[in-house]
Amino acid sequence: MNKLVSFLLMAKVKLLAHLFYRGRVNWLSQEKEESLNDVRLLVFLNHTSLFEPLFIRFAPWRFVWQVAHKVVVPGADITLERPMTGRILKVLLPGCIPITRQQDESWQHFLSHVREDVITAILPEGRMKRRNGLDKDGNPMSVRGGVADILSRLKSGKILFVYSGGLHHVQVPGQRWPKLFKTLRVNMEMLDIADYKAALNQQGEGSFKARVVKDMNHRLQHCVPE
Repeated sequence: MNKLVSFLLMAKVKLLAHLFYRGRVNWLSQEKEESLNDVRLLVFLNHTSLFEPLFIRFAPWRFVWQVAHKVVVPGADITLERPMTGRILKVLLPGCIPITRQQDESWQHFLSHVREDVITAILPEGRMKRRNGLDKDGNPMSVRGGVADILSRLKSGKILFVYSGGLHHVQVPGQRWPKLFKTLRVNMEMLDIADYKAALNQQGEGSFKARVVKDMNHRLQHCVPE
């Protein structure tokens, strides 16, 4: 029942996003929507707003159904504990698993849910970019090592990279209501998990996690829309 409610809420968000926002999507890979059934890891880069569910506008209906039924995603416990935002996210994403920002058992608990029969989604920066381009503590945005931990548990399937053009023109963190009739921009890229891991392993410098972080930071800097 929770998954059906999740799908219906995602469908509502998708319809509203089509109604109130324009969309521009650009694929950076030859593989596109035809490989969505094989996606096992979804990496969303350039986290700027809690209104990012609007990007579901770009997902085909069959993938929306898959996300509602199969996705697991880590969510900051402080966000999930908010009275309104947390309640909405829990209904929208029943596979959202709370984690802390500490190196504790909550991350290992999340990793125990990563399997090849689900879709694991992650926002690897771990915090939102503010209007000045920094996080809320004034630090530069960068990627953390969670993607590497997930990849170590996956052997096959596809990675879908979703590079957000940012939503500060729609809603800035701390602002209650979004602005309407704006354009949502996104780049997407589909890669094979085994090929991606093999390419990183051939680099031969640093640990696997360090190579993943370096690659993700490069993508954050160079693959998001202008």
